[in-house]
Amino acid sequence: MNAPFNRCIGLVILDVTMSNPNGDPDMESDPRTIDASGLGLITPVSFKRKLRDLVGDQSPVFDAASEHLGLNSDSPRKFEILETRGRNRNQIINLSKDDFQGTYWDARVFGNTFLESLEDSEKDHFIRTGVIQIGVGQSVAPVEIERITMTNKAGVEGDKDRGMAPLAFRVVRHGIYTIPFYVNPSIAQKTGMDTNDLELFKFLVPHAYQHTASAIRPQITMLHAWFAEHMNPLGSCPDYKLIDTLIPRVKDDIEQPTNKHNYDIPEKSDIPEAVLDRFNEVIDLCDA
Repeated sequence: MNAPFNRCIGLVILDVTMSNPNGDPDMESDPRTIDASGLGLITPVSFKRKLRDLVGDQSPVFDAASEHLGLNSDSPRKFEILETRGRNRNQIINLSKDDFQGTYWDARVFGNTFLESLEDSEKDHFIRTGVIQIGVGQSVAPVEIERITMTNKAGVEGDKDRGMAPLAFRVVRHGIYTIPFYVNPSIAQKTGMDTNDLELFKFLVPHAYQHTASAIRPQITMLHAWFAEHMNPLGSCPDYKLIDTLIPRVKDDIEQPTNKHNYDIPEKSDIPEAVLDRFNEVIDLCDA
């Protein structure tokens, strides 16, 4: 059977200002960093969670995607989310392979390990790697963390008429982050992912942060969401040849960048023709 689509790769570029893109529970929710280098981190789970929320919450983004892509709510193919609170595990266990794959969008796209201990070989569809793998996001330069004590005019405790949360607001002052992703068509037949699932992913990505903003991450702007389709399912160009050309660099005369203007941020015109010619298309999903 032929693969439903070609191999694809992508790179998300984020501008993070006075926001926490991914808190570390082992460090009192400080923004995640690499100890040795001071570079900021964003876990794959964190990014996927935002896409799941846009679909699972039936957000205006999902509504717009459904209209744009012609996703029919009456179709047997559903776009529910497996990784959600309050799910009925027993009900899910009893689903057939076709029903399971036809119901849960995130399981088709990102894979799942819902029942790692299940021994029934007929239920092996509950343990699948994902078609789309999100890489670990990293900041281009080391980040500085700001910790601010928050106050509340109305107390949150019964015997208090005011409140205080010492050093509770923990944010990155500024950072440019990159998040790579990879689309592997070789797994699609196993998870049931099709072109509609891929197109929904592409539609959601540019809205991942703007439409899931919170008090601790109010200023995260997606500068680019590069998406490149190879010429065949196996891949027509080494991924790094494209990704390396799209990663922002701190300008030579800047020691500690404080805003996006301190970086050289590549545009499509900066990609060598010899690299572009090895892909069917290279687009910025933010401009699509």
